[in-house]
Amino acid sequence: MMSDVPGTPYIVELRDAMKVYGRGESEVRALAGANLTIDEGEFVAIMGASGSGKSTCLNLLGCLDTPTSGQYLFQGVDVGSLTLDQLALLRRHYLGFIFQGFNLLARTSALENVELPLIYRRMGANERRRRAMDALRDVGLEMRASHTPAELSGGQQQRVAIARAMVTEPRMLLADEPTGNLDSSKKVEIMKLLVELNRVRNVTIVMVTHEANIAEYGTRIVKFEDGYVATDTKAST
Repeated sequence: MMSDVPGTPYIVELRDAMKVYGRGESEVRALAGANLTIDEGEFVAIMGASGSGKSTCLNLLGCLDTPTSGQYLFQGVDVGSLTLDQLALLRRHYLGFIFQGFNLLARTSALENVELPLIYRRMGANERRRRAMDALRDVGLEMRASHTPAELSGGQQQRVAIARAMVTEPRMLLADEPTGNLDSSKKVEIMKLLVELNRVRNVTIVMVTHEANIAEYGTRIVKFEDGYVATDTKAST
């Protein structure tokens, strides 16, 4: 487990982060020395064209990849210095993930899907079920707890995915195109839920999106170009 580092104002910080894939003529610089800081409790929307580095940035922040050079600090700790086991613990206890495709287990109920991260924590069955039901209640789906994903709408499936991400009470929520598979009304529904979680729970949210109107739900909009942070501005809402 990690602890807060006194005097460290940021929950995450990228320092000249570079990510290179391939070698020689096939080399691709997905990140070319990116610098980014995020305060605890912010809601940051990351935008950029395909290949700009936004998804690579999200992967680094989620400890799903490591920079080729430069640093990624989480609560003041250099993530590059952590062992594989420590990285797994960081993801398990401090981070929550939401994906465009929901990534729910098809043959299990909403409740069982939400319970899954708590199983990895070896939490007892009664406490696990109670917390999972609380998380479903928080997203307005307690009455659908026994339903499988096939019995839920796209918006409801994403709510289950959000409940699963939040059931561990993470410090930071990472959302990769969370409204990409939803129609307009469901997009608004999901974004209002994320805004509420950010404001009420003070959970830090970092969201990748290609839609400008979705990015405006955040408090900051960071745009990547050619592996760099090109602009970093406050959202207008």
